[in-house]
This record gives sequence, C-alpha cells and structure tokens, in this order.
Amino acid sequence: MPHRALVRPRWSDMDVYGHVNHANMVTLLEEARVPLLFGESAAAGLTELAKGIVVVRLQVDYRAPVVVGDQDVLVEMTLTDLRYSSFTIAYRVHTGPGEADKVAVTAETRLAPYDVQTERPRRLTEDERDFLRRGLGEPDA
Repeated sequence: MPHRALVRPRWSDMDVYGHVNHANMVTLLEEARVPLLFGESAAAGLTELAKGIVVVRLQVDYRAPVVVGDQDVLVEMTLTDLRYSSFTIAYRVHTGPGEADKVAVTAETRLAPYDVQTERPRRLTEDERDFLRRGLGEPDA
C-alpha cells in the first residue's frame, strides 16, 4: 500500500507554459516525503533519521503536465529498494487529488541517511528499516 500525500502546487511553480516546471516538481516530491521521513519518524522515536537524509540519485519522468490550479495533487510513494545504507522511494504524481486522476509524473529518489556531525553517510538502524517498510510498504522482491 503506497503512502499518500497531498501537495499544492503554487502559482510561482509555473513555467511560461502554465505547468509546474522541473525544479519545482522536484520540490513537490520533497514536500510529499518530508512529513513522513522527518515528522512521522521523529514522532515514532527515530530522531536520527530526521537529522540527516541526502538524495543520492533522482530520476523524473513526465507523462503529462501538472497545471497549477486551486487543488492539491496526490503523490503516492512506495519503497522499491531497501539496503543497509540507502533506500529508494518511487513516486506517482497525479494531476489532481484523487487516485482516478491521471498520473502525470513518475519519479524515484535514492536516499541515504547522513550523519551531519561526522559529515559521513551512516547505516540505517533496524528500527528505521522497519519504519520505512511500515510507512512505504515492502520493497519489490
């Protein structure tokens, strides 16, 4: 079951063609994942996860434009890969707030936990790995 988030594109996210441009789409993906990875993880007692996560890889594929209007867009997120030092989230961004709305964007981010004190990547704890599985579903086999 994917994790679902609603995000609202802003007027300033538009490009000259009237739809959300690439840089701002990447920001919307971030806005969708931050409440889960920072807020919900901290509420679950996993304070280290919220202290540092870096994007290692990003891929975005566009199928249709996301037009800025007066509604949120639905972002569905699933865990597609879980390693000891990184994890991958896949995204499906709809053109509106419902599952029936067209999928406009698919994307993936590979993320790694990062220790800001030592300025080095670190390994995920078992509790963090369990949290990711519960929040985003089991990764594909």
